[in-house]
Amino acid sequence: MTLSWLSIVRLGLVQMALGAIVVLTTSTLNRLMVVELALPAVLPGFLVALHYGIQITRPNWGFRSDTLGNRTIWIVGGMAILALGGIGAAAGVVVLERAFWPGLGLSVVAYAAIGLGVGTSGTSLLALLATATAPHRRGAAATITWLMMIFGIAVTAGVVGGLLDPYTPARLMVIVSATAATVLVMTALAVRGVERGLVVRPEPEPQPFFAALAEVWRERQARNFTLFVFLSMIAYFMQELILEPYAGLVFAYTPGQSTQLAGAQNGGVFLGMLTVGIMATGFRIGSMRAWVAAGCLGSAAALLTLAAIAPTGPGGPILPAAVALGLFNGMFAVSAIGAMMKLAGEGRGAREGTRMGLWGAAQAIAAGSGGLAGAAAVDVMRRVTADAPAFATVFIVEAALFVAAAIMALVIMEGRAPAPALQPGE
Repeated sequence: MTLSWLSIVRLGLVQMALGAIVVLTTSTLNRLMVVELALPAVLPGFLVALHYGIQITRPNWGFRSDTLGNRTIWIVGGMAILALGGIGAAAGVVVLERAFWPGLGLSVVAYAAIGLGVGTSGTSLLALLATATAPHRRGAAATITWLMMIFGIAVTAGVVGGLLDPYTPARLMVIVSATAATVLVMTALAVRGVERGLVVRPEPEPQPFFAALAEVWRERQARNFTLFVFLSMIAYFMQELILEPYAGLVFAYTPGQSTQLAGAQNGGVFLGMLTVGIMATGFRIGSMRAWVAAGCLGSAAALLTLAAIAPTGPGGPILPAAVALGLFNGMFAVSAIGAMMKLAGEGRGAREGTRMGLWGAAQAIAAGSGGLAGAAAVDVMRRVTADAPAFATVFIVEAALFVAAAIMALVIMEGRAPAPALQPGE
């Protein structure tokens, strides 16, 4: 047996749950530290980089789920750690307001737990999708699960943004705790019984972890795709920690408004993914290389727009620019995800989790580096110039990286075949 459409949607609920917790830490809590607590942007940048850095363990979790089986346990266990980490991160913000060092210590532990939970749960989930989805459904499965994740991020950001105004520490703790409990229960119900009856390919020749990882790295496709993921994700995540502070400092957005801006941006990501899914899956229009390059170049254009509107100040059109950025980010992301789902099943058998872990680790390292670099660059620029040009400069640098990622995609990716997300029978 392979995953039914209903099972794929159920696993998509897990992706939705992952996104719901992570968006609170990378948007809402980040904004509160920088604007309400007046802390340097590099502090939340360091914490988010820490949670990404912990995810360098992803290949190990993927390898363990390859060799030990029962990916369900790894998915639910990782989600429990993530939920606790999310609550701890919110508590860290509350403590930071009163005592810096205790608050920082709590935040470090919480963000480390978030990284561990995302790495364990997310890698095992992707490995289950890659191994148990019928080849002709893999592309659609990638699109469905990521659309659900983005939907969860957008809805969570929008709802939390509305509930958070007027901001109080007690209100923050109630909202985050309720969100964490909800997603944990949803995950446990979503994965219950999904693995039962599935065909599992056994490990043909058990190997030590590092031997298995080295074997995957020797695969040319896996290695080239890892390098592309690293570059493109640095570009993708540089704005993650600075867009909401940008809205607050330059455009006078409140915490609720800036959280809703993040929700609108992720709504654009959802539309971008849906567009590629419909155009490429339904109408077979465009290749993987074309969609990835278009998404990267469109993202660069949107970032240049965000930079150009900086002088307008409060009342400027940041909302449509942020939505456009999300739209093109989504186009890029779903094409890359489709490629990942396809390539995970190629090469030596019973290594899907290890490959997913390798690419997840590359993404995590790039995301942490990109987010921290963006935040640190804004801090440095704000020391020598006003807020608006400081943020605009960083957006321009990020746009240049997206152009470089587009060029790399055109060089290393196959352009003759339809996008991997769209190939029945692959």
